Amino acid sequence: MNDRQQTVFVVDDDQAARESLRWLLESVGHQVCCPASALEFLESYDGSVPGCLVLDVRMPGMGGLELQNHLLERGWCLPVILVTGHGDVPMAVRAMKAGAVDFLEKPYNDQVLLERIQRALELCRQRSHDHEKLAEFQASFQHLTLREREVAALVVSGKANKVIAIELGLSPKTIEVHRANVMFKMRVKSLPELVQIWMRLEKSSLSQE
Repeated sequence: MNDRQQTVFVVDDDQAARESLRWLLESVGHQVCCPASALEFLESYDGSVPGCLVLDVRMPGMGGLELQNHLLERGWCLPVILVTGHGDVPMAVRAMKAGAVDFLEKPYNDQVLLERIQRALELCRQRSHDHEKLAEFQASFQHLTLREREVAALVVSGKANKVIAIELGLSPKTIEVHRANVMFKMRVKSLPELVQIWMRLEKSSLSQE
């Protein structure tokens, strides 16, 4: 994963709230950035810095839900924690359904917020790791020939070598060679591992359509 220090981004139009959170987070060693608006965040963030986003739901101009939609559209995997007033709970629930990882009602307990942020940062690390592994799988897949991809798809569907050989009009020995090449190029040692990777590749491909 990206080994840059994680940053907690606090987006809130209330200056006093931003500065209070900055002091709290820096006091426990977090790197903090506090844009005054959703637009300011979008203008300064390029998706490369790992961390999490503490986001006020209601702000002048672009609100929290709209900013969250921009994150999704740009494919940024920055975990979002929503901070909301009592009247904003239904809105916060909708945002969580859209991918936010947590929300807190004002006034919130500082220790609870710190715990939620730590959990969000761990999630960011896991997402970054998963993204890197998927990139490795996609790179390995590109090294497969068209025939190897065809054989692999039939293998992961559960068909035996003899059945695949009949369907493709090839000898079982040739299927064994293709299958071995697939395992080698995909860097896997077992069929269950190949199936798991293949499912991730298919899911990734469908999500991009």
